Amino acid sequence: MQRRRDKSNPRLTLLISRLKEASRTNEAGIWREIASRLESPRRNYAEVNISKINRYAGDGETILVPGKVLGTGVLEQPVVVAALNFSGSAQSKITNAKGSCMTIEELLAKNPTGSRVRILR
Repeated sequence: MQRRRDKSNPRLTLLISRLKEASRTNEAGIWREIASRLESPRRNYAEVNISKINRYAGDGETILVPGKVLGTGVLEQPVVVAALNFSGSAQSKITNAKGSCMTIEELLAKNPTGSRVRILR
């Protein structure tokens, strides 16, 4: 039997409630979608490698990963990546490519409407 992640992680519980609130107040479906992906006990969190971000992201684009970003691969263009967690190598590769890393909470505060954000999983 799996433990419910939302009860064992206070950061995740707060994030999910903020995402749902932002979805209602800003009429932004992206936040509702991310909240549902994070709160479902049957789903595993996404694990996305740098190589996948490089393949699907354009120069200067904002990428949202509802999980962890891993450091396998090479990033050739600057992108903004928001995720629950980053591996150390992923974080350094993103910043070395003149991109930036942020938490989902920071992206929500910076872009409450969720416009021009691409979800990768």
